[in-house]
Amino acid sequence: MSELVVPSLLWFCAIGSGIMGGVYFAFSFFIMASFARIEQSEGIAAMQSINRVIVRSLFFPLFFGTTLASAALAVLALMQWEAPGSAIMFAGGLIYVVGMFVCTAAGNVPLNNALDAVDPQSDAAVSVWENYLEKWTRLNHVRTAACVIASILFVRVLMVS
Repeated sequence: MSELVVPSLLWFCAIGSGIMGGVYFAFSFFIMASFARIEQSEGIAAMQSINRVIVRSLFFPLFFGTTLASAALAVLALMQWEAPGSAIMFAGGLIYVVGMFVCTAAGNVPLNNALDAVDPQSDAAVSVWENYLEKWTRLNHVRTAACVIASILFVRVLMVS
């Protein structure tokens, strides 16, 4: 069974983490910079809309599916540590889960919630938006790197298997 499960999970994680990395890359390197250049209330409203739409899109199943599959690969790697590529597979799973999922849950989501609670036209929005742009983007860089590194590691395991 492992002969089919592990390669299937590796392919899913390699592609899924690559897609997730691409989404995060876009936000890190041009979407957030674009939002910072437009009227603050428009940037806030746009990001609030994205945060509401994204949880009802295909992004969400891919977000959780890739996280669960990466965690499963890390556990499977520990269970078959002597197999070729197990250390790389473990590293890929761990980097993805911690660098993408934990970073999102502990950092980006609370920032999204704080942004969602603010009226884009209010005086309080200024400090919330400035804090959001800086911290959210920095955390997003971490997610981007984690996804890309994990994708590379999962492909590397597929190459040695």
